[in-house]
Amino acid sequence: MAFKRWMYRDNRPHTLAKVLNWGWGVLHGLGIWPDYLVTLEVVGRQSGKVISFPLVMVVLDGDRYLVSMLGDQANWVRNIRAAGGKATLRHGKTEQVLLEEIDPALRAPIIKAYLKRAPGARSHIPVDKDAPLAEFEKLSAGYPVFRVRSVPN
Repeated sequence: MAFKRWMYRDNRPHTLAKVLNWGWGVLHGLGIWPDYLVTLEVVGRQSGKVISFPLVMVVLDGDRYLVSMLGDQANWVRNIRAAGGKATLRHGKTEQVLLEEIDPALRAPIIKAYLKRAPGARSHIPVDKDAPLAEFEKLSAGYPVFRVRSVPN
C-alpha cells in the first residue's frame, strides 16, 4: 500500500506510475482485460491534446460510473470538467460518452462499490471497503464520481 501511495505522492502520478498507467491504458483500451477496466480519453485543458487514463468503471443499478481515487485535483477530473464532460471510452471498442458529475450526497454507495472493484484504489481512499455506508458519506465530497452516458454518433 505504501508503494502505491508513493507512486502518486502529491496526488499526481510520478514517473513510474505514468509508465505503468500508459501500459495499463493500452491493455484496457484493447479490451484484453475484464470490461470494467477502461481507458478514458479526454482533451487536455492546457495542451489541447488527447490524454488517456486507465480507470476502473463501476456498474451500479444499471448505470456506469467512474470514480477519482485521487480526489478533485486528479488530472482526468480537471480535464473532464474543462471539456464539459465530453470524452471517449475504450475497451476493445470506442464509445463517445458524456460524463455527468454526481452530487456528493449520492456518491457514497458508488464509492463503496468502486473500492470493492478497484483494489489499487484502496490505499488512496481512507476507508475500509467493507465499512458501513456512513463512513463513505463522510468523505464522499472529496472524491468525484461521474455517471457515464453514451452519446449517439
